[in-house]
Amino acid sequence: MERTAPPDPSPRATPRVPAPPQTHGRPHGPLDGMPRQWTPEREPGPGSGPDRPAAPGTGPAPRGPSPWYLLPTPTATPFTFWYAVVLAVTSCVATYADPALVHALHQGSSTDVAHLLRAPVPVLAASALWVAGGFVSPFAVGFVVVLTALERRLGALRTAAVFVAGHALATLATEGPVGLAVLAGHLPGTSLHRLDYGISFGVAASVGALSGLLAPWLRWPLLIAFGGLLLQDLVAFTDPLTNWGHLIALAVGVALWPTVRGWRRDREAATERRAGPGPGRADDRPTVRATAA
Repeated sequence: MERTAPPDPSPRATPRVPAPPQTHGRPHGPLDGMPRQWTPEREPGPGSGPDRPAAPGTGPAPRGPSPWYLLPTPTATPFTFWYAVVLAVTSCVATYADPALVHALHQGSSTDVAHLLRAPVPVLAASALWVAGGFVSPFAVGFVVVLTALERRLGALRTAAVFVAGHALATLATEGPVGLAVLAGHLPGTSLHRLDYGISFGVAASVGALSGLLAPWLRWPLLIAFGGLLLQDLVAFTDPLTNWGHLIALAVGVALWPTVRGWRRDREAATERRAGPGPGRADDRPTVRATAA
């Protein structure tokens, strides 16, 4: 009579394999021997499962910048957006209001020598509320595109500073010689009330400042094209003071290159600090080690 060996109590015994979990009486996954269960998407293979790396080229394609990125929005570019709204309103007034009223408003907002001597700050602000030629003029279109791009790189306050610097400095540089010429007797006294208003000086300075933030392959064609248009207007000699003011404002924007580049670096550094260390990037904060007393 053969004796049956008792079960091996050692831990080397083969563990019992648990049965696959059931869901409503059906096992998970396809059944063996059943055709048309393994589709290309469900075909098992090496590296299958949740940790399987995605095949190259199967992820979502990167999206380029939207054309709407060129236009201002009240959240991303509030200075340009609300300023454009104000200019749209004043342009409608200039188009549809009584011509006598419009002329009186323009005359009261003119940055001529007489107004600059009496109230320089209010008249500089008032003159920047109008668009010479209406909202469809080239400088109005340039205002929307250029200041939107500049504000997305610098922020609202710094973009406003560039615009105001070009507007004020170019105005003083062109109206100052007029006042001196009147004092010297080279121009009549009526030149002290020359009609001068608009946003073109601020836009020209913004073009010059923005070019310093662009790549060289885009910076120099922009400067050459815009500067060439300004020189062409100056040669035509239709409004030499305004044409000289455009060139002076462009030079002001170019002179601000070191400043605006520093502003952009500060803005990018502040954005990175607010975002914190991203995935896969080491934390820049120093490690503090506790020592036993």
